[in-house]
Amino acid sequence: MSKSVKNIVITFLIGCAIFILGELISGDMFQYDNMNEFLIEFGFYQLYSFVLGYANMVFFDYMEKRNWKKGDTLKRIIIGILGAVIITLILIFFLRAFISIGVYGEDYQAFIDGETWSGYSFGLWITLLIVSVFHIIYFYNRYQKNKIKEQKVIAGAASAKFDALKNQLDPHFLFNSLNVLTSLIEENPDNAQRFTTSLSKVYRYVLEQKNKELVTVDEELNFARTYMSLLKMRFEDSIIFEIPDKASNPESKVVPLSLQLLLENAVKHNMVTSSKPLNIKIYEDGNHLVVMNNLQPKQIVKKSSGVGLENIKQRYNLLSDRKVYINQRDKDFAVAIPMLTKQVSIMRTTQKSQERLNDDYVRARKRVEELKAFYYSLISYVFVIPFLIFIWYTYSRHTIQWFWFPMFGWGLSLVIQAYRVFVDNGAFGANWEKKKIEEYMNRDDQNSHWN
Repeated sequence: MSKSVKNIVITFLIGCAIFILGELISGDMFQYDNMNEFLIEFGFYQLYSFVLGYANMVFFDYMEKRNWKKGDTLKRIIIGILGAVIITLILIFFLRAFISIGVYGEDYQAFIDGETWSGYSFGLWITLLIVSVFHIIYFYNRYQKNKIKEQKVIAGAASAKFDALKNQLDPHFLFNSLNVLTSLIEENPDNAQRFTTSLSKVYRYVLEQKNKELVTVDEELNFARTYMSLLKMRFEDSIIFEIPDKASNPESKVVPLSLQLLLENAVKHNMVTSSKPLNIKIYEDGNHLVVMNNLQPKQIVKKSSGVGLENIKQRYNLLSDRKVYINQRDKDFAVAIPMLTKQVSIMRTTQKSQERLNDDYVRARKRVEELKAFYYSLISYVFVIPFLIFIWYTYSRHTIQWFWFPMFGWGLSLVIQAYRVFVDNGAFGANWEKKKIEEYMNRDDQNSHWN
């Protein structure tokens, strides 16, 4: 259905509702002498509804397409309401003139002399009520869209940043390993050959962990042990290291290649000679894994590329609230990285299949549409019923209290709608247990952090 056809259908339904409301206010209660009289009266209501409704919809669409700034919400509302008032009053005048002069043949001066505010107040109040409902729906939808867009931007930025940080590791590790190999070729060709074989195994680990957010501490310790054996091929007894066999908690995890980066930094920034060997110790301290080395800084050190320690810190920031601690003293330097023990996901959906994502999206969208329809009805009820009571009190308080009929009728439909949304298809419904389990699982996926 095109937007124009949809607007015409909406104006027709509004015209029917206003016709019923007008009949209730007048007290005639559909008392017509013949069908022709009824059709004429109904036609006039539809004419007013179409002209006023369609014109205000066009104006509303124009206001929506304008480039409003972030702080222009109040300005947008004021201009929208003032514009609707002016458009409505002008169109009511022309419609009344058309009916009085064009249809019934009344003299123009007599028409002008007979014009009073009462001929405009009902149409203006109804229009303002409808425009207000449109504004409420519009700003609610915009708020929801902005909220979803903001979450998508945050999730996309975090995921992209994490991928970028991980992608830094491959070339960084490879280039530094090739530098070590170059040195070995000159110093010890036999070790260079063994280094090349071991390097292929080490680099396989790098590739295997490329798409992982975390690895177990045991995996990282084994890799660090292999990596240190490569360094010892070059430096031999100039490096002494101590590393535990296993982690105290086999479920604890760390970010991939974190130990390799810390070991590499220790070698890069310190003197490694047989007279001054570099002592590196890896150990657990509470819920942290510590890499400590004796401090003997080189006289001339190349400018840091910023990949190593900063990379580890940024990756942990994206995964957890836990911090990486750095402690530099006179004789040693230590970095403590958190050992994480709780499952987490970085605002991404890579572990779900596309089919399940589509099913989840369809169910979630259907649920949101049902909730939106209910809340729209509820908001309209809260605004319209008091307005109907006001109309009754202002124009026909000496007649029957007709406002009870729409109040109870509409209220009953709201109760039925609420039952369908929150009971039959929601809490305590047939699929309530399954849906609650999925809800808590999804909530845990979105909100949990490593600790």
